[in-house]
Amino acid sequence: MSSTVVESAARAQATPTFPGTSRRERSRKLRRSAAIIVLTLWTVFALAPIAWILLMSFKTPGDIVVYPPKFFFAPTLDNYVKVLSGSAFMTPFVNSLIVTLGSLVLTLLIGLPTAYALARFKFRGRENIAFSILSLRFAPELLIILPLYLIFQKIGLYDNYLGLILAYQLVTLPMLVWMLRSFIEDLPVELEEAVAMDGGTRWTAFRHVLFRLIAPGLGASMMLSFIWAWNSYTLPLVLSGKNTQVITTGIQQYIAYQSIDWGPMAAATVVSMVPGILFALFSLRWIVGGLTAGTVKG
Repeated sequence: MSSTVVESAARAQATPTFPGTSRRERSRKLRRSAAIIVLTLWTVFALAPIAWILLMSFKTPGDIVVYPPKFFFAPTLDNYVKVLSGSAFMTPFVNSLIVTLGSLVLTLLIGLPTAYALARFKFRGRENIAFSILSLRFAPELLIILPLYLIFQKIGLYDNYLGLILAYQLVTLPMLVWMLRSFIEDLPVELEEAVAMDGGTRWTAFRHVLFRLIAPGLGASMMLSFIWAWNSYTLPLVLSGKNTQVITTGIQQYIAYQSIDWGPMAAATVVSMVPGILFALFSLRWIVGGLTAGTVKG
């Protein structure tokens, strides 16, 4: 046993030590701790308004306006009952679902072939077309909304689901086309050539190979498109009416001339965030599934 202790001590003395190693370790730990602290503070700062609205949605009118604010109170569901039981909120909520999902379907039908063509085919004016699509996102909505309003009134698309779905393409289409184009350009052309050598068509290569590989980019772009379309305010404010009022403009009904109905407005805000959260979770599963679609098993 004594010989084992002697050998361990000799091995420890033979191991070289560098004077700067411990200093670098301490510096790395300090940077990591500082990064964790900064990110924690930023997360609290970003989530504090959402947490405050969530608390308001469970308060009575007296608890909402009391000063100093109450963090411990008897919660109530009256605000949610008032919001979910009436058509004043549910009608704009359903309209938002129809318009947002419709715009995503149209964006996918137009944007996916457009991104593939811009990434794979070489033709004259390709970059001009790509920049023109991107410029739709650069243009301020206030600059476009007045001509759209006049055109929609003349052709019967004002206060119409189809009109809002077409108008939302200004928000969703450019981003999806450019994101998917970059994803497709990063994939080697040899993948499609290998499918062609086996007798497959371009559609076969896209459906069985490329689509699975661009699934992460497609999921991310669809998630952002849903959030931007769902939160759009300027376009539905001008182009929608009583029949197609969406959630972003419908929440304003809780603001009266002399008072604000804080409780139902907070509950309506919380409910309006649920579809975005659910769609983001679904998109994240799609993104992870796309990342692991090309792995080799066995």
